Amino acid sequence: MKLLPLASITASLALAACSTQAPPVAEVPVMPEGNCNADPARGLAGEKASAATGAELLRLTGAHTLRWVPPRSAVTMDYRADRLTVGYDDDYTINRISCG
Repeated sequence: MKLLPLASITASLALAACSTQAPPVAEVPVMPEGNCNADPARGLAGEKASAATGAELLRLTGAHTLRWVPPRSAVTMDYRADRLTVGYDDDYTINRISCG
């Protein structure tokens, strides 16, 4: 008769383990679409990378964030509509301008 209470306790614990709730999922902020347009800034390719050039790039493209990409650097592939990505070479000459 002692097995019955032990079996019911084991079954209760097993059911309790199955009924746990998953932690709530955090909401991911949605980035506004279409904030960056690289076309007006394409004429700055060939210019030297500098703070002043960066400010002009942001003004021309409407981007909120500027990401400088040095030569031989790895960058994330996540796309952000409000970000301008600008690559430059060893001489700090801008060679790539794109949104994302």
